[in-house]
Amino acid sequence: MDVVSGLLDGPRARGAFLLRSHLTAPWGMRIEDESPLTIVPVLRGSAWLGPGEPGTAVAEEHPGTRVEAGDVVLLRGPDHYVVTDSPTTVPTVVVGPNPQDCRAVDGGPSPMTVFGVRSWGNDLDGETVLLTGTYPMDGAVGRRLLRMLPHRVVLRRGEIDATVVDLLAREVVQDLPGQESVLDRLLDLLLISCLRTWISRPDAPGRFRADTDHAVGHALRLLHDEPARPWSVELLAREVGLSRAAFSRRFTALVGEPPMAYLTGWRLDLAADLLLADDGATVASVARAVGYSTPFALSAAFKRVRGISPAEHRRRAA
Repeated sequence: MDVVSGLLDGPRARGAFLLRSHLTAPWGMRIEDESPLTIVPVLRGSAWLGPGEPGTAVAEEHPGTRVEAGDVVLLRGPDHYVVTDSPTTVPTVVVGPNPQDCRAVDGGPSPMTVFGVRSWGNDLDGETVLLTGTYPMDGAVGRRLLRMLPHRVVLRRGEIDATVVDLLAREVVQDLPGQESVLDRLLDLLLISCLRTWISRPDAPGRFRADTDHAVGHALRLLHDEPARPWSVELLAREVGLSRAAFSRRFTALVGEPPMAYLTGWRLDLAADLLLADDGATVASVARAVGYSTPFALSAAFKRVRGISPAEHRRRAA
């Protein structure tokens, strides 16, 4: 499993929320949907996107970003953010976690109008058109890998294949058989394209560059593909053709943590997902699948790292 596949293993779209917004200035929205991951392609016009409203301390400390037609923004949640026509416009609309939870800031009815299938705004012929896609995922593996993303990634016009954006923009207003599956797959394809572009940048975190390193990348794929194998630093070093000391230094420098610490986190995240994916899975079967010799060993590690037992993790999710 390479780094992009790992990122998408958790946040693969299933019933993703998509909306096309048609807007004429002045307009401003405060987004409080707390989605773990949001993609915002700008189809036409421009917008201002930031973590806080004009005049607030948050906005002063973390200035927003102007985005224009052809740009795509990735937003890592669950933090709230604002999107407006300019850095001085105060939001008048609040969008909550429920798709139907859209209201005026003062609590009254929303000034936005529904124009048709997955389309809304204040002017169907508005100079700005935005597309918003959110991932309603909560898998442990997805959360672990998404934590490596910054809160906001801006990809400029020309960095992303416009064909994918155009196709998603056309399909989002269709209502044909299988439409939800089509939109999910197109959103995934756009996300993959965005991640590939971002990972290729020189300022991307070392964890992503590690995947292209011959030795460390090979080791990561081994750990991802065979988590139940009784790995040790010595065994991994032999597999990638390095001495134990050289491999450990190289892995830690690129990934940010030692090999066995990374493996422990990976195994426990997989265990957390497996416990929720199959109602018939037992702690014993999950322990075997992720490399723990007994259910007691998994339970002890799970509680030490996560603070709760596997059974409690399952109960809370339910």
